[in-house]
Amino acid sequence: MFSIACGYLDANDSARLAADPIHKMLLDRDSVAGRDLASQPTLSRFENAVGPKELYCLGETLAASVIQRHAERSHGRAHRVTNDLDPTDDPTHGAQQLSFLNGHYDSWCYLPVMGFVTFNDEAEQYLCAAVLRPGNVTAAVGTVGIARRLTQLISYFFPGVQLRVRLDGGFAHPELLALLDAEPNLEYVVAMAENAVLKRKAKPAMRQASKLSRRTSQT
Repeated sequence: MFSIACGYLDANDSARLAADPIHKMLLDRDSVAGRDLASQPTLSRFENAVGPKELYCLGETLAASVIQRHAERSHGRAHRVTNDLDPTDDPTHGAQQLSFLNGHYDSWCYLPVMGFVTFNDEAEQYLCAAVLRPGNVTAAVGTVGIARRLTQLISYFFPGVQLRVRLDGGFAHPELLALLDAEPNLEYVVAMAENAVLKRKAKPAMRQASKLSRRTSQT
């Protein structure tokens, strides 16, 4: 963990960091005479020992810990919790498994989906979910399960709260929209690509918005 915090993300870095005096001191070992730290093979075995079940439990614990912390901070009195789901590219630089070329980001990458929560009208967003995915998936892949679990956790720690979900256009998938429609006390905003049907249906509202904009000098 200290290696990652210092920017040494690869287990191969431990080949020279195992004897690093400062790292040994961080783990309460004598900086000179103390035993070396874990080797690259040891850390690689440790990383690969974690399977899907353990990863699921880690993700669930992260989400629950973040949401519970803010429930305690606000004494459970938040009037609205906003949940944002966003895909992001994680570029790769080798032959990593499940690394693929993503045309949108124009790079070989993974495409993890990140979940954030915001409380009331606070500007700060708090990371509560991170799920690694192959680089060639669409934005909506796997998000139905993520959205369902986060909704359940938020409702558990903030009973009766108004829940708002905000999504980019890539998440406008029928299965996900059906899940959001079925949830009580939930409102959602999903960006959608412009098309002729939407423009026609939005025309009356856009006329009203234009009048309001001119009257208030606001966008």
